[in-house]
Amino acid sequence: MSLRLLSYNIRYGGRGRERVLAEVVRSANPDVVLLQEATDPRVIEVLSRETHLPHWGSRPDYSMGFLTRFPVEHHAWHHPVNARHAFLELALEGVDCRIFGLHLVAWFSKWTERKRARELRALLDGIRHHQEGCHLIAGDFNALAPGELLEVAKMPRWIRAMVWLSGRDIARDTIQLMLDEGYADAWRMLHPRDNGYTFPTWDPHVRLDYVFLPQRHAPRIAVCEIVFTPEQLVRDASDHAPLLVEIR
Repeated sequence: MSLRLLSYNIRYGGRGRERVLAEVVRSANPDVVLLQEATDPRVIEVLSRETHLPHWGSRPDYSMGFLTRFPVEHHAWHHPVNARHAFLELALEGVDCRIFGLHLVAWFSKWTERKRARELRALLDGIRHHQEGCHLIAGDFNALAPGELLEVAKMPRWIRAMVWLSGRDIARDTIQLMLDEGYADAWRMLHPRDNGYTFPTWDPHVRLDYVFLPQRHAPRIAVCEIVFTPEQLVRDASDHAPLLVEIR
């Protein structure tokens, strides 16, 4: 058995873009979708219907939501102190891999990078009892991986100013924390040299979206791809391209 998981930031709740969002999701044929900026349950209900993924969850003004074809055994939102968004925990019937979804605080600066690392540490500390079993941590990390190129010239002027104030580069603490904790970067496992840019859809030049799982389960990664087709629909649907991973 394999599990096809799509991580997708749908931008500002997705209202008014339900049709194109649903077409993008259907094109990837996922079993489960982790949604970020899924702040309007009415939108998620429509997406559930339009994508034929009958089980869904969303809470007003909570970023994380989900769609799935599998019945849900357990789901919960966890909101650590000082975290910008609640984390999502999802267990599906008949699936031996627990799923954790996150949306870390945005903006590029050394100050927000420290906050992202603290948010992530809170999640990792909270799921220690799952670390022996297979689990995925996926979502919009809003962070750069160590050693990866930051094309500052393509950033908006205010972000370039923050980068300059931060020492003309961005700290990479958040993704380094995942690696130090023994997690495999699903994209890098299968694409060691490809950039993996997911943002923005009209001119991709930053990798913000990731899927991680424990190193000992890394051989279960069969597919990790960025969904860029149908091209115009992906651009119209959101500023993030969805990230698809298939786990054996």
